[in-house]
Amino acid sequence: MADLLIRNARLVNEGREFEADLLVARGRIDKIAASIEGVRAKVEIDAQGQWLVPGMIDDQVHFREPGAEHKGNIASESRAAVAGGITSFMDMPNTDPPTLTTAALADKKRRAAASSQANYGFHFGVSRDNLDTIAALDPREVAGVKVFMGASTGNMLVDDPQVLERLFIYCPTILLAHCEHTPSILANETLWRERHGEFIPAAAHPLIRDADACYRSSSLAVDMARRFGTRLHVLHLTTARELALFAPGPVHNKHITAEVCVHHLLFDDSDYAQLGHLIKCNPAIKTRADRDALRQALAGDVIDVIGTDHAPHTLEEKRRVYGRAPSGLPLVQHALPAALELVGEGVLSLTQVVDKTSHAVARLFAIRERGFLREGYWADLALVERLAQPRQVADDPILARCGWTPFQHRHLRHVVRTTVVSGQLAWHQGQVQPRCQGLPLMFDR
Repeated sequence: MADLLIRNARLVNEGREFEADLLVARGRIDKIAASIEGVRAKVEIDAQGQWLVPGMIDDQVHFREPGAEHKGNIASESRAAVAGGITSFMDMPNTDPPTLTTAALADKKRRAAASSQANYGFHFGVSRDNLDTIAALDPREVAGVKVFMGASTGNMLVDDPQVLERLFIYCPTILLAHCEHTPSILANETLWRERHGEFIPAAAHPLIRDADACYRSSSLAVDMARRFGTRLHVLHLTTARELALFAPGPVHNKHITAEVCVHHLLFDDSDYAQLGHLIKCNPAIKTRADRDALRQALAGDVIDVIGTDHAPHTLEEKRRVYGRAPSGLPLVQHALPAALELVGEGVLSLTQVVDKTSHAVARLFAIRERGFLREGYWADLALVERLAQPRQVADDPILARCGWTPFQHRHLRHVVRTTVVSGQLAWHQGQVQPRCQGLPLMFDR
């Protein structure tokens, strides 16, 4: 008996939309056909024409474990993720302790194996004194290597030119960069403090962490990658100016790639008036013109993938004055429906969203047998319904531990009805399925 049979779905995969049934057995896609008859399955779902897409692969999350479990942990945030159509995630290294050693990496993998409802991978961090460890890494053991080129992350801030040069030369796998120029940011913040003291308005955030601070750092990263042949992936672009650093084209032909996050595609600086520090993030949400340029770059294959940078904080923390209110937003629960807003607005086609959230991510990180609806591949699936009327996000129970979402005042046109992780029901009929256990991502490198 097969595990799962989904009938009457509209599959979206590799540039095509087509009607088909899909059969899952032993965790994998066993068969895709116009009609699958004479087969019994433990669970059968009549999709009634809903879209069946490969689950979103989120290349950038902060699930806060270990060290900040009051904000979230792997169990709570992976539950929120599967409710949002995310079937796999890659977690960032700035935890406590940070993922700067192979022992810390192994600890995170053990934690995820015990509690994650989604498939998981982990990025390795860079400090000023762990370059020998990075050079010796097995590329198959990490999702990528993450460098903070000018973000306030303690000993993970790497801005020494000699350290950066060694990193770009000897990094054995894909290097992910958070690009902001710290001296510029500090100078801007000093000016605002002289005028407002501790009570800097939230709307000043994109003026403090401005386009120049982003460009000075991202242009340095791209220049170094070109000089040393580094496989570079620049995270969460936020400005029109930075787009000139990247070339259009399919992701598998590129040596330097870029990501944009859902909040930078849906919000702009006019939203600070209503949401304040709830949308304070690094790099900052900037102007409507920047947002529109990011959308166009995504449609034109200048930007390669959509991520979330899910980074939960408690409401109490977010209500503090500017200098003490932390940066970061909880996003995974509404990630795929939020990305699909770009389809409703005519910015992207449905097949483009699937490419940017699944296919391109799998190709970019060389993830084995995931990210596509293909027979023999792992069954990581999301069944999505386009609603006759947009729904209010405020009506949703929030599964992230922090208990809030920046989308609370928004209406979304799509909802995830079912999520399947490695062949297991993870989210179905509005409920997390507690027996689902994600698997480690494998990388063909």
